[in-house]
Amino acid sequence: MNLPSRISFLCFAFTLAVPATQSIAETTDTNSPNVILLMSDDQGWGDVGFNGNEVVQTPNLDAMASAGVRFDRFYAAAPLCSPTRGSCLTGRYPFRFGILAAHTGGMRVGEITIAEMLQKRGYATGMFGKWHIGWVKPDEVSTRGFYSPPSHHGFDEYFATTSAVPTWDPTITPQDWDSWGNGPGEPWKGGFPYVHNGREAKENLSGDDSRVIMDRVIPFIEANQAKPFFATVWFHAPHEPVVAGEEFKKLYPKAGSKRKNYYGCITAMDQQVGRLRAKLRELGIEKNTVVFFCSDNGPSDGLAKKGVASAGPFKGHKHTMYEGGLLIPACAEWPGTIPAGTSTEVRCSTVDFLPTVASIVGDSMVQKATRPIDGIDLMPLIRGEAKDRDRDLFFGYRRLHQGIDGQSIISGDWKLLQEAKKNGRLRLYDLSKDPFETQDLSEEMPEQTEQLRKQLEELQASCQRSRDGGDYRY
Repeated sequence: MNLPSRISFLCFAFTLAVPATQSIAETTDTNSPNVILLMSDDQGWGDVGFNGNEVVQTPNLDAMASAGVRFDRFYAAAPLCSPTRGSCLTGRYPFRFGILAAHTGGMRVGEITIAEMLQKRGYATGMFGKWHIGWVKPDEVSTRGFYSPPSHHGFDEYFATTSAVPTWDPTITPQDWDSWGNGPGEPWKGGFPYVHNGREAKENLSGDDSRVIMDRVIPFIEANQAKPFFATVWFHAPHEPVVAGEEFKKLYPKAGSKRKNYYGCITAMDQQVGRLRAKLRELGIEKNTVVFFCSDNGPSDGLAKKGVASAGPFKGHKHTMYEGGLLIPACAEWPGTIPAGTSTEVRCSTVDFLPTVASIVGDSMVQKATRPIDGIDLMPLIRGEAKDRDRDLFFGYRRLHQGIDGQSIISGDWKLLQEAKKNGRLRLYDLSKDPFETQDLSEEMPEQTEQLRKQLEELQASCQRSRDGGDYRY
């Protein structure tokens, strides 16, 4: 199978509010764009049309990819959700801020998020959807809970759940719950999972969950047209339990039950991405809006093994350190700024969001930072001014009580990984010749393996210093 030269990813939208009586040219402040981050959940690299899937219908994501930049090699910072989500907001590797797996902790108030950075610049800030880097209800907190809602991290408004919910009728336990499961987290018990600004939300929670989320995003955008705003929109789709409405399942008449739900769920989310794009155009702010879309990790283990979810041609899936667990679909749209049909093959990551936003709004936080910022500014790559990444990439996922300590480093085209399983071994791959990780070179090339092992060890030590509090000032 030929490797498609594109990848979709987390959606940033940078927009400027323009009064109806004035033109954009008269009112645009290029240092105050609005910012919207969109992310899907467990959507594999191959689960989108613009990465070559000819079955799943994602017309709006495909249109975004065609209208802007395609990131051909975009990586999640970890092969599962919570660590990656934290990396999106902080620009730092998860091993620095201590969220090493799902349901293992919450975002520390000592971290500086994109929301906090922009809030200081006068932005309205909102978070909508799956939070999963801290519990959102104080009474949810158990012995392993960590109450750390979006309001603790720079968000003025939030409509959020702690973790996964059914993707259709999110307050109701699906009849096929046992067949879907919910991974290592708590089983879904129904009820009212959303919290809106500290209070349990009980209205407008039926039907498609992506629409439920977007119903809160659109009013936030409309209400904040007079000032710059930042919105993080993190969909639950297509995380299990994956349930699609009948109107979306009917789009896939030849598919089996699981595929009808999975594909239908993705198409329902795609419809809401289209709704957002249409609203930006209705408000006349699309030319001041950059939209980046991505997933949080590779496809679900079980659904990938059953051939329902897809990592494309790549090896692995969620919870693995192989490319299939880390590479995610990604694209960005900014009419008038990013030329249509732009692409980059440089490896990019979710840790790059904060430096990119800081650069776009003219914030000097990254340059003045006294703590490590692991990401890079993506705009030079998008503009074609840079041709490579000036630093290594580090990935990690750890559950020591299960014997899991998966880690990986990519340096140039070389990738060294420690498998994310008990007694996982080291493996070495040359991604320039073997992007699908078919030939382990660790024994054949011991010197290269040892060099990368030492580089990985240095990154681990740096992250350990951060995790132990070395980056925080009191």
